[in-house]
Amino acid sequence: MPRRDDAADPRGLIYESYRIEGIGAPECRSIFLDWAIGVPVGSDSRVLVQKLLGQFGAEFPDHPMTAVLREALDPSAKPARRGGARARRKASDA
Repeated sequence: MPRRDDAADPRGLIYESYRIEGIGAPECRSIFLDWAIGVPVGSDSRVLVQKLLGQFGAEFPDHPMTAVLREALDPSAKPARRGGARARRKASDA
């Protein structure tokens, strides 16, 4: 039964990901995306991610979800390019 007493993870998605034996990074990213979609409007997701890292990061430093949570806080983790016509235009064309 997922925990419901955690304001940062009310559906227990992140908590449960740490309990799944053999889980990999792709599954953790999918779970994280589901968690992120469920963050209430107006909530600061960075603060929530920091709280989750504080809860789980030290105990599970090598877990793939810990890596996903750290990536979520990395400001340099931006897409390399945009898709579509906008990406094909030069800056001077815009």
